[in-house]
Order: sequence, then structure tokens, then C-alpha cells
Amino acid sequence: MYWLEYLLYMLPAYLLVLIIQIALKTTVSKYSNVKTKMCGAAAAELVLRRAGVAGVNIGQVKGDLTDNYDPSSSMIYLSDQVYSVSSVTAVGIAAHEAGHAIQYAQEYGPARLRQASVKVCNIGSRLAVPLIFLGWILSFEPLAIAGIVCFMLVVAFQLITLPVEFNASKRAVAVLSESGMLEEEELKSVKKVLTAAAMTYVGSLAMSTVQLLYYITRIKRR
Repeated sequence: MYWLEYLLYMLPAYLLVLIIQIALKTTVSKYSNVKTKMCGAAAAELVLRRAGVAGVNIGQVKGDLTDNYDPSSSMIYLSDQVYSVSSVTAVGIAAHEAGHAIQYAQEYGPARLRQASVKVCNIGSRLAVPLIFLGWILSFEPLAIAGIVCFMLVVAFQLITLPVEFNASKRAVAVLSESGMLEEEELKSVKKVLTAAAMTYVGSLAMSTVQLLYYITRIKRR
């Protein structure tokens, strides 16, 4: 009965995330076939150079959509589908990761806060659900509440992530626009790719928020 109640409660959030994932895959696939004058690595280099950011290296990493910026090593990692590929999708993703590098170079507050809270939130994500369920099984409310507090850390981390991701895309698009390396239609397409990617973070936050509300309402009924 509990699992049925949980699934029904979470169903709208699951559907939202599914729709967002489908939209992302469709958008990425569509604009992966739209060719550009430069590849992903070149786009990242362009964004960094025009933003005056030095000391950031660009490397290649295996996997699909594994692109990321590592502030600890000042390294932008681009996936095989982005690094040497000349498409709107590749340019958009690479420029976005360069946008993260700009954030750290310019001491963008939310990015620094997100980085500083990674370890704490990782601990919270590992402990949250086990503590909540153990508290329910043992009928020991303080333990369940401790788990809910840990889950709140996860939601807070996702909330901090939103402005970081949207700001990185905004910085990337601004530099690409100023560079004149993309046609107007290409730039609009890049924005669509980055918006679709950013919406995945909105979906994750929505799901975690609904999940948190479920835990809170359920513990109140006990």
C-alpha cells in the first residue's frame, strides 16, 4: 500500500521529468545534424579567449553527455559527441561548459557556493532515504526527521544549481553572439539546446521537492 501511495503522489513529477528528458533528447538529436563552422573544442576555446579566461585546459572524455567543468583542475571535459564535432549541439554544450569556467574565474557567488556544498550534499543524499525509512520501520521519529533534514540539503543543493546552470548558458550565448562566429539562426538554435538542457535541472528540483513534501506529510500522519 505504501509503494502505491508513493507512486501516485510522485506520478506528476515523474511525468514532468519524462517529458523534459524526451524534449532534451529530441532537441539534442535535431541540432546535432545542423553543422557549424567550428567544433565543440574550438567553441570552448573561443568563449574562454574572448572572456579573457586563461589557464583552463580542454580535454576529451568518454560517454554521452558527460561534458563538465572541473574547477579543482581548471579543466573542461568534452564528450566524444562534442569535442571534435561541428554542430549546433556540440557548440552549445561546449560553450556552456566554458561559461562555468568564466563563472569561477570571475568569482561568481552561486558557483562557489555550489562547489563548497558538494561534499555536504553528497553525504546528505546517501543518508537521507535510509534514515527516513529506518525511522519509520523502528517507529523512531527523530531518526526519520534527521533523514528529512538530510534530504532538505539535497533540495537546497539543486536549488543553488539552477542559477549556476542558467547563468553559464547566458554567459556562453553572450560571448558567442558578440564573436559573430554564428549566424543568427545558429545562435537561436544554440539557445534552444541550452534551454532544453537547463530544464533537466528544473525537473530534478521539482521531483526532489515533491518527494520531500511527501516525506514531510507522511511523517505528520504517523
